[in-house]
Amino acid sequence: MKHYSIAATLILTIFFNIRCFSQPKPDDKGLKDYYKNYFPIGVAVTPGQLRDPAQRSLILKHFNSITAENAMKMGPIHPEEDRYNWRDADAIVEFAVANGLKVRGHNLCWHKQAPKWIFLDQAGNTVTKEVLLNRLKAHIYAVVGRYKGKIYAWDVVNEAISDNPKMLLRNSLWYKICGEDYIAKAFEYAHQADPNAVLFYNDYNTESPEKRERIFQLLKKLKDAGVPVHAVGLQGHWSIIDPSEASLNASITRFSALDIDVQVTELDMSVYTDGNIVEQASNTESRGFSADREYKQQMQYAKMFSILRANKASITGVTFWNLSDRHSWLDNFPVRGRKNFPLLFDDQLTPKKAYWGVVNF
Repeated sequence: MKHYSIAATLILTIFFNIRCFSQPKPDDKGLKDYYKNYFPIGVAVTPGQLRDPAQRSLILKHFNSITAENAMKMGPIHPEEDRYNWRDADAIVEFAVANGLKVRGHNLCWHKQAPKWIFLDQAGNTVTKEVLLNRLKAHIYAVVGRYKGKIYAWDVVNEAISDNPKMLLRNSLWYKICGEDYIAKAFEYAHQADPNAVLFYNDYNTESPEKRERIFQLLKKLKDAGVPVHAVGLQGHWSIIDPSEASLNASITRFSALDIDVQVTELDMSVYTDGNIVEQASNTESRGFSADREYKQQMQYAKMFSILRANKASITGVTFWNLSDRHSWLDNFPVRGRKNFPLLFDDQLTPKKAYWGVVNF
């Protein structure tokens, strides 16, 4: 390990700050161009954004991969057993194909945004394990099969690890009815529907050491059993203070040891520090995009991308979760009605200082 003097460290810090704060004149390069020798850069989109000329132009300039923010989740795309809503998902895939963009499918099995019908029989009683697995299989065959050859990767199982550090798996209806078998079956069904698709397990807080290890345990067990899980998605719902460079690097190193791909699948950088904690009456954190938050966000983005670039042999993609500060799911989470500013482009679609922290390297 290299050891630097205090003076050398100070010089390196100043140099790093200068590079991050340097804002070159606008050019025709987008994020995807700066990172062409590293990994694809993606973004979660809505059909409405694709219809808007300004947002569509921003997508095409900066990104070479897209993900449907909501249109392919089970609830929106399959609201009733005998009915599918293909329109929005089709529009996103058609846009990608027409413009030569990669597509990530999100997602096939999740405890949230799952329609109630999938767990219930006609009398309103909970279905058996056999029935639920058959319904899951039919859903995956229909959705993955429809886009076979057009969607290169799928988030197959989403957030199955419990938030309770003393438990491995989340006590969802999927788990209550099927036990842990639903996870392996979901991957098997997806692989049968499209043998060429890259299949992901996707989760958040993957940089937390204890959760990292539980995810690792799950993935190792699946791999050892021959289940076709090919990759792990680090969601990347980060903040201006978390994670550290060391913890992100440790997660990439740990999961890479399983000989699977690693992607950051849902990246944003909250300017608030309460993470996933629901606001309490005593929460008095001030709101707004202050100069201090702007600086911290820029530096945190720069640090995280430095680690990602250093791990380019393992990282096969980075996807931002939403296009600009004009719209973000964090505007209402965890504090209802609170505006967040977590992305690289502001509500006018203009690059923020954080953008230059990502591309100046």
